[in-house]
Amino acid sequence: MRFFLTRTRLPALIEQAWLPLGLFILWYVASKSSTSFFFPPLSEILKMLWEGLKSGELFAQAYISLLNLMVGLTFATLLAVCLGILIGANERVRSAVWPLVNFIRSIPPVAIIPIVIVAFGAGPIPSIILIAYACNWPIMLNVIDGIRGLSPSIRDACQAFRLPPRVYFTKVLLPASLPQLMAGIRLALAVSLTIMMVTEFYAANKGLGFYINDASQRFAVAETWAGTFFVGIIGYLLSAGFLMIERRVLGWYFEIPRPRRRWLAPRRLTRTFLRT
Repeated sequence: MRFFLTRTRLPALIEQAWLPLGLFILWYVASKSSTSFFFPPLSEILKMLWEGLKSGELFAQAYISLLNLMVGLTFATLLAVCLGILIGANERVRSAVWPLVNFIRSIPPVAIIPIVIVAFGAGPIPSIILIAYACNWPIMLNVIDGIRGLSPSIRDACQAFRLPPRVYFTKVLLPASLPQLMAGIRLALAVSLTIMMVTEFYAANKGLGFYINDASQRFAVAETWAGTFFVGIIGYLLSAGFLMIERRVLGWYFEIPRPRRRWLAPRRLTRTFLRT
């Protein structure tokens, strides 16, 4: 069995890895004789990356940045789920707040960085606030879309059986919005990395953004490239790890044929708790 799994997974691994590996080798060979100040050889970049990892400095900076990212993303998820279900499930609320939602979400998070810095000073607080602000919108809009996509027959059945609000929320609305919620969090992860780096450029004395900005101000170009490369690795690992979590949480969703994905899972859940 182990041999069979190895043989079946090996072609897929090669198919996914050949392009990044090929580009990495091409970059290494093409930059080997580089004398440019701004584009040092890849071997020098990797050397600085290894020194930063070996000394523990990159890990320490990454810990601070990721802690801010996770706190901000957690706040954004909690707020977005509550607002998304409230707006998506209530037509009157949605009509009243939708113009305001469209106005606020059209303001780029980068535009309010000076205001947040002046109000809260330098440190982790501005980074957490801006990450939460930026990540709230993709999550909330996906939750609203998931709620509005709920089958009308399920809503009618819930009203007919007079489900308590708590049961309606936990057994109907939340499962209905869960696939879109996970998709929104996946989008918010990429947004959070961007906002994390930008805020740490301007309003932090620790973190990966500060590390890269400080290296660039010292004209340590190889160190700057190494920090950027490390951020890319972290982003890839976060994305891959979240995809694994998403596959496990939404196992029932990915097993449903594509034309029926939108309605079947919530209907099954509704039938289950109606019987109980």
